[in-house]
Parts: sequence; structure tokens; C-alpha cells
Amino acid sequence: MTYTGFDGDSFRGFRDVPRDGSIHMLNLVKLRDRAAYEDGREATGMEAYRAYSKESAPVFQRLGGRIVWSGKMEHMLIGPSDETWDLCFIAEYPSAEAFVDMIKDPVYREAMKHRQAAVETSRLIRTAPGEASGGFG
Repeated sequence: MTYTGFDGDSFRGFRDVPRDGSIHMLNLVKLRDRAAYEDGREATGMEAYRAYSKESAPVFQRLGGRIVWSGKMEHMLIGPSDETWDLCFIAEYPSAEAFVDMIKDPVYREAMKHRQAAVETSRLIRTAPGEASGGFG
């Protein structure tokens, strides 16, 4: 099964989390080898995702978003060995409403055509920012 977008129930659940303040969104993204544009244009999945990033960045930044962590997957130690991720990062938003405003923005919505063409499957997990400590948890 692949995941490239959210449904109404999932979105309502996202909005119904009873907490104010900033949110972190953990992004795990598996790209297609070849992008699947509806208009048939040719690009790699990475080229299409970079176009999405370039076009959506002004909206993301205007609403107070920033990338707080990114890394490159090297090996799955615990989990399905066939599950690999091309992009791993955490995006921070000042609020859940800022994320909602981003996905409603017409410029962002236009940029989404590149993401949809680029992504084979993904995970997007809302988390509450926590304090780093010396222990696990």
C-alpha cells in the first residue's frame, strides 16, 4: 500500500489534537525513480521533489515554518528491511493552524503537483516538540 496524501478523517484527527503551540512533522519520503506527472512531462522523482520544495518554500517560510532536522537513511535496524526512505526530515510549524494555512494556500497547492508526481509513498507524523535530555524518553 502506498501513501501520498491524507483523507478527511485523518485531517480531522490532525486538527482535533487539543494542544496549542508549535508542532513538528516527521516526514519520511520514498521517491519514484521516474516522476509520474499527469501531463506526461519527464523528470526523476528527485527532480520533481526539488521543484515542489522550491515552489512551496516561500509559503512554508512565510507561515513561520522551518526544517529543524534532516538526515539520510543508512540502514533499517528495527522495522521492515524492505522499507527505505529517500528523504527524512522534521519540519516545524508555529502552530497546527499554520500547517493548515499552508496546505490551503494557492501557491502551495500548485506546487503539490510536483510532490504528487515525485512520491511513491510517504509517512507524515505530527509530533509535539520535546526537550532534548541525556536519556531515552
